[in-house]
Amino acid sequence: MTHHVLPRPLDPETYMRDLFRSKAVRDGAVIRRKSRDIDRLIGRDRFLSELNRRGFRAVENAGQIIVFCNAEPARILT
Repeated sequence: MTHHVLPRPLDPETYMRDLFRSKAVRDGAVIRRKSRDIDRLIGRDRFLSELNRRGFRAVENAGQIIVFCNAEPARILT
C-alpha cells in the first residue's frame, strides 16, 4: 500500500516571506502570481498593503497579477 504525503498548506507568513525574498524582487524585476492564490493565501488587502509599503506597482489581467518590483512608474502601452 502506497501512502501519499500531502504538502503542508502555505501559511500567509511563509507565502509573503518567500514571495518577497525572491531574486526577481531583489533585482527590481517583475513577478507574476495568480490572483486567486493571492486572495486565498494572504488576502488582497494585505498583499496590496505590502506592495504600497515597498513602493511597488502591480497590474491585474486575466486572473494574473504582475508586480513591478521597483518604484518606477508603470504604463500600459496599448
